[in-house]
Amino acid sequence: MDELFADVPKKARIGRLGVAAGRDERDVVAEVDKLLERNRPLSRFASFLGGRLSARYVPAAVDAMLSRSEFYSAYTPYQAEASQGMLRALFEFQSLWVEMTGLDVANASLYDGATAAGEALLFARRLHEGHRFLVPESLPWEEKSVLRNYASGPGLTVEEIPFDARTGRLDLEYIRRAVASKDVFGVLADVPNGFGHVDEGVADLKSTVGDVPLVISADPLSLSVLEPPGNYGADVVVGEGQGFGIAPSFGGPLLGLFACRREHVRSAPGRIVGATLDADGQRAYALTLVTREQHIRRSRATSNICTNQSLMALAFVVYASVVGPKGLASLQTTLAEKARTLATSLAGIDGLLAPRFDAPYLGEFTVELTRGTAAEFLDRLRRRKVLGGHSLADPRPGAPATPERILVAATEFVGEREIAKYARAAKAAVGAVGRSS
Repeated sequence: MDELFADVPKKARIGRLGVAAGRDERDVVAEVDKLLERNRPLSRFASFLGGRLSARYVPAAVDAMLSRSEFYSAYTPYQAEASQGMLRALFEFQSLWVEMTGLDVANASLYDGATAAGEALLFARRLHEGHRFLVPESLPWEEKSVLRNYASGPGLTVEEIPFDARTGRLDLEYIRRAVASKDVFGVLADVPNGFGHVDEGVADLKSTVGDVPLVISADPLSLSVLEPPGNYGADVVVGEGQGFGIAPSFGGPLLGLFACRREHVRSAPGRIVGATLDADGQRAYALTLVTREQHIRRSRATSNICTNQSLMALAFVVYASVVGPKGLASLQTTLAEKARTLATSLAGIDGLLAPRFDAPYLGEFTVELTRGTAAEFLDRLRRRKVLGGHSLADPRPGAPATPERILVAATEFVGEREIAKYARAAKAAVGAVGRSS
């Protein structure tokens, strides 16, 4: 066992569990149970965590379908004749994402939303010359880090688009000047943006970027009430599908979504499942397009994606099917109403600007602290059994200093009592900062 983990630095290992050797099974189970009791599950907190990792109620039907052995044990469906059930499920998954985005073709999933955006960066470069890829400054730092990793190999540059200090909206004039330089090969915008707000200017972005590929990173739930990005000119739509039937767990598993226009399908990453007819004229499913380096020469491959998130893609389509389009729109509306109630309860607290930006929002918004740090504020909330959101600051050494802001989300598990608890805890936390200073 030690040899297996020899490549992991010792300082990164957690060590042994502390269970003495030579114990019988009952004693070991009892000891491990004591260790597990030290965990603090999400259910013990009033949680306002959101961002790209959502906590939503998962109907029992989702887990019931996922736990069926024919799905749970399914791997990459190389043999179409033996994998019709999984291929059909992936076909339905693709069809759903196509319907939600307003585009023509979706692939059979990617790893997560951040790497889907990375694949979109490479996809855009295959379509257009240049070496600069524009992304919002408000994009979560983790996603910008992933994009820069994708860009480093081919020597591309990820450049940040500034935003309006009052509204948080993208600076369209900055984008216009950058595109005019003829050195930009792609522009990415997120809906809602990294501050949780809906940038209404995104709908006019295609007229600004012209023939430069436009990538929209969209929250799937928001598309139940917002216009599909394909309708306003998006060439690629990516997203994080975790919120559809997948519990947040310890940060995963996640699901990458990717859709594009039909004329660009041969530049898309991963695989695409298609519907056809078999020798008897019956409907059948097969891997229609496989542009991975596992299938074709590396020089012709569009990605090195080794597999797809089949089980997570199944969760996505089962969840969406069970809840239905009206149910999804109703859920998003409910979350938006809760978010407004929460913002109102926080707005009157001295030391907080809530919401920070004057712009529409759905279920999430940004709060800025006028005194103290976000880390201190969130820690004080945590002691009161409130997970008050997460800091938007990049915590890595050398990262530029930014205002003390947190992203706050209203979830299905938040009601009037939890909102009132947050407001009380926030008032005490800000007051504690004032007394300590």
